[in-house]
Amino acid sequence: MASAAHVVGDDRVQTRSPLAIFLGMPAVGALIGAVAVAALFLAFAPAFRNVSAIGTIAYQASTIGIMAVFVAMLMIGGEFDLSTGVAVTTSGLTAAHTSWYLGLNVWGGVLLALVVSLSIGAFNGFLLHKTGLPSFLVTLGSYFVLQGINLAVTRIVTGGVSSNTIRDMDGWDSAKAVFASTYQLGPVAIKTPVIIWVVVTAILAWVLLRTKVGNWVFAVGGDAKAARAVGVPVVATKIGLFMGTGFAAWLVGMHMLFEYNNVQSGQGLGNEFIYIIAAVIGGCLLTGGYGSILGAAVGALIYGMTQLGISYAGWDVDWLKTFLGVMLIGAVLVNMYVKRKADAR
Repeated sequence: MASAAHVVGDDRVQTRSPLAIFLGMPAVGALIGAVAVAALFLAFAPAFRNVSAIGTIAYQASTIGIMAVFVAMLMIGGEFDLSTGVAVTTSGLTAAHTSWYLGLNVWGGVLLALVVSLSIGAFNGFLLHKTGLPSFLVTLGSYFVLQGINLAVTRIVTGGVSSNTIRDMDGWDSAKAVFASTYQLGPVAIKTPVIIWVVVTAILAWVLLRTKVGNWVFAVGGDAKAARAVGVPVVATKIGLFMGTGFAAWLVGMHMLFEYNNVQSGQGLGNEFIYIIAAVIGGCLLTGGYGSILGAAVGALIYGMTQLGISYAGWDVDWLKTFLGVMLIGAVLVNMYVKRKADAR
């Protein structure tokens, strides 16, 4: 009896309150921020209150969110990818140029674009491993290489700065149905990227939190040397994470191509920072080993709400980047606080 009483009274065993559990979540800052942003624009932007605006907001968020959740996975693994913005454009241009120039069925161009996108990710991961350079430098180099290729090859193939239209080629209609359809749910229009965004967010969240691969990602992001010492395949994990951002670039690139019928070779510049901002707002630390896939998705939602909310409120859209900067600084401070609380558990 004495022994049982001792166990019950052991101060090492504590029950945490629901509030403490909530505040210890990596995504808490993003969730609070999303509520605050929604409340702000509901108060000042009448059009924001229209039910039909839900589809527009979700669409704006999804084109960022698809990439942001993969970027979050990479950041949790301790690395950055600054080539993601132009990689989206590279993917779209590859599908368009190869289909038009080689006379392929559009699906042939789509599959070649997937191979190229995955290869870019694999190359970044391989170069990171072989050189030992920071991923910041490796992917910054890829950024400039891809940017130059996008512009130069497009001028060679088309004589201009955008891809030729391929909408009259075999396979266009079926590919458009897969990557750029719209489904009407009452007054709300749901575009394909919204569905893709929800699906990949759910899959990546499950992989990160419920599988051995997810444990590897946290391990290599926290301490790669220690992870290698206990048998974690560090190199394969990191290359796989970079290939993940390549896959996301392909998904977004295909949507852009089939939604707008062509791709501008200068598109995507600067989007890499928006993807990172969404991931950081969602709880990812710049040091790796910590973060949330759901949080990154919410971070993208905040971007979508902000982008349209400022327009709906009639405010100067030039303030968008300022707003994002404030959100980023605030998110970093909240993330540091949440991480300290989590470590103190």
